[in-house]
Amino acid sequence: MILEGEMDGIGNNMQKKAAELERLAEVLVTGEQLRLRLHEAKVIKDRRHHLRTYPNCFVAKELIDWLIEHKEASDRDTAIKIMQKLLDQSIIHHVCDEHREFKDLKLFYRFRKDDGTFPLDSEAKVFMRGQRIYEKLMNTENNLLQTREEEGGTFERALVGSEFIDWLLQEGEMATREEAEQLGRRLLEHGIIQHITNKHHFANGPLLFQFRMNFRRRRRLIELLHERSRCIPESHDSPFCLRKQNSDGGNTSFLSVSPTKEIKVTVGVRRSSLSSSCGSSGYYSSSPTLSSSPPVLCNPKSVLKRQVSPEELQTPGGPFIKKTFTIVGDAVGWGFVVRGSKPCHIQAVDPGGPAAAAGMKVCHFVVSVNGLCVLSHDYRTVSNLILTGPRTIVMEVMEES
Repeated sequence: MILEGEMDGIGNNMQKKAAELERLAEVLVTGEQLRLRLHEAKVIKDRRHHLRTYPNCFVAKELIDWLIEHKEASDRDTAIKIMQKLLDQSIIHHVCDEHREFKDLKLFYRFRKDDGTFPLDSEAKVFMRGQRIYEKLMNTENNLLQTREEEGGTFERALVGSEFIDWLLQEGEMATREEAEQLGRRLLEHGIIQHITNKHHFANGPLLFQFRMNFRRRRRLIELLHERSRCIPESHDSPFCLRKQNSDGGNTSFLSVSPTKEIKVTVGVRRSSLSSSCGSSGYYSSSPTLSSSPPVLCNPKSVLKRQVSPEELQTPGGPFIKKTFTIVGDAVGWGFVVRGSKPCHIQAVDPGGPAAAAGMKVCHFVVSVNGLCVLSHDYRTVSNLILTGPRTIVMEVMEES
């Protein structure tokens, strides 16, 4: 017989183990995102040295230059520490395995995934399986992930354990319900999914679960050096720069991020006279002692005076002007938040971010992203489209004249 106190202890140990495995998963995902970016930037390519060709490798010194140029590291020492973290986790290695330290020299290194030497232990296999299932769920039409209510709370993108097992069988991911339930338990133990209140393990039944990891969030490489991987809260909504912290009382905290500095927390206070053009009061950083970065405007409630329809936006001779912005994401993101549905609108803009520099403003309605019309989509779809696209995005918006 297991007493209630013993159950709490087992639960705490399981959560602790899941958190440790989750930190490893964050390193793997961050490394993979960097690998893809370096291939896109042609930093990874075939190179010759002493009449020998080394496929798919990069030069350490050139990579450090690239990390600093793209504001992923503030200095060379920080860049070395970041890459050493990836080397220690066997994500990268020296092409001849002659150096166990990442050095700021003209040495060739390579991602193990590019030469087939990545160690696929049981943990790595679970993470890769979890990421594949996550992407499959996000990219296909299904009713699994829904906003659901339980125990007086509302939980976004929650799925029912038994329905998840049905889906795994339908998609051919597992052969039997027992195997599917075992996979669900492994995903939970590795910090990929969790019970909505962390009270239960995965089971074939009516319990609700959520993905604990957002595989699509763009990781900042500096996060690799933080002891805790969750220095930036996860958000499926629109994690482009302005990330909400837990709030206490009437205050709301947001992360004010400067690409070359450490993350600083800015506490917002109610300021009813803030923005007459938006027609609603907002939250504004008004404490200069907390951050030297520009103040961040964040509006938990919609900034719109009124919602408009796609037809109204496209009416010839109407009161809206089309504008096009090319926004190059920095180490943090693009510096804006979208909200709403059919059409979405710009809810907040980081004054020091790329979007503000391009001219984007709150209350702009989003027409297209990289040539794809999004007037009939909600903010979740638009967010995922941006997060999974290229670093440079071209957005068409409508502004009221």
